[in-house]
Amino acid sequence: MNLFQRAIRSCLRKPVRSILLLLVVFLVSLLFLSGMAGRSANIAVKDSTRQAIGAGFLLEENPENRSRRIEEASRKIEELSADGQGEYDGYHQQKITVNGNEVWQSWTDNSFESLKMEDIEKIAAVEGISDYNITTVPTAVLPVGFERIEDAGTDQTGDLQGVALVGNLDMTMDDNVLGGNVTIKEGRMTTAEDSNVCVISEELAEKNHLEVGDSLRFCPVKEEEPVQEAVIVGIYQVKERMEPYMSGDTYRSENVIFTDLHFPEKVEQDDPLYEKAYFKVADVNEYDAVREAIAAADIDWQRYDLIDNNGSLETMAANFHDLEKINNTLLLVVAGAGFMILFFIFIFWLRSRTHEIGILLSLGIARGKILLQIAAEAFLGGALALALSFLAAPAVSDAAAGYLTDWQAQQDELQAELDAGGTATEYQAPELTVTDVETELTPAMLLTDGLCVGALILLSTGVAGVLILRRKPADILKGE
Repeated sequence: MNLFQRAIRSCLRKPVRSILLLLVVFLVSLLFLSGMAGRSANIAVKDSTRQAIGAGFLLEENPENRSRRIEEASRKIEELSADGQGEYDGYHQQKITVNGNEVWQSWTDNSFESLKMEDIEKIAAVEGISDYNITTVPTAVLPVGFERIEDAGTDQTGDLQGVALVGNLDMTMDDNVLGGNVTIKEGRMTTAEDSNVCVISEELAEKNHLEVGDSLRFCPVKEEEPVQEAVIVGIYQVKERMEPYMSGDTYRSENVIFTDLHFPEKVEQDDPLYEKAYFKVADVNEYDAVREAIAAADIDWQRYDLIDNNGSLETMAANFHDLEKINNTLLLVVAGAGFMILFFIFIFWLRSRTHEIGILLSLGIARGKILLQIAAEAFLGGALALALSFLAAPAVSDAAAGYLTDWQAQQDELQAELDAGGTATEYQAPELTVTDVETELTPAMLLTDGLCVGALILLSTGVAGVLILRRKPADILKGE
């Protein structure tokens, strides 16, 4: 009887032992395949999700460059004016008398602080930009004929006793809306076609018994006239209160009123003050190309910061990279645990067969042949286990990848809850969801799995066999 015949006979004589080995190898192989398929699924999810989540660019003033512009404007005024007083590009400086002493006074107007409309339009005209939004700085104005939300415990030092208007070209692309913190409870949001309209908080509406279709009136902080009127087209609610732009109740979350783009300047009777602009990319797969095209536009880029507003994509990619690391860790754990389990199985297996091994050794059968028989028995069960794992792997891989993805999404939701309540002037990435997870088992994965599992079986049987077979036949038969 050759060793393969002895191996088959041994497997049939010990069905419990053989089934146990089969189950262990089956699980190890299945986990290996799930881990490898999970890694490929992560990449597929990133690629498929990229288009769904969208991406864009955020344009803001560069604060460091602002100081340089002030210095340049001041120098220009001194060159153009004999006494060094005057105005240049929205920067003003003049001498005033305070308590009999002459002092220099300087200030900037809205034209100096605002994003330039011509620059915004140049970026909006770049091929690949599908839409854009402009947002104004929160503008303090006085309410006429209605009451604002106030808190007796709020520090009102320096408060203007007003409310804050935030103008948008398209409110659907406002930071707070993109971030999911602001949603419409009644009515609608403002659009680019609107004029003299507003969207108010549910708290402000409740306090003043206001409904969609009613009108609100406002006047400048410094003057009681003129009075401007806006029709309420929507009532919004927030997940978390927006942090105030400044201290006091003027800028508190409930007193923020969203309007069409030009209404704040009408009330304030001043030039527009555009704080930021958001540009939506039509095809996120062309994101890098669009960015290069924007950078080539004839714009004084020292004045601005162009922020990659695909932070959501990068976050998601990082999250799925974490999943890749989880899967890699899973593979290492499975390899280590599989080796240890198989090793102890073969140790106990061989210990139960010490008498048989002793007889074979006494009959003159070489240790190598005995070891080959043991390995053959293991590989017979292992081959069947591998075949079964190949059949079960697609369903298990999909389930495992889906579970890990759901787990990561839950972690993202928890983090979003911790980060909720973004400010009215700070970008928040949009909420993201994963709609589908797919895995693919390739022939290369199956081959790799088979080789890895085979290596584990060979290594564990080899180590266990050496520990038993290094003993002398007489000692084995004596039970020593």
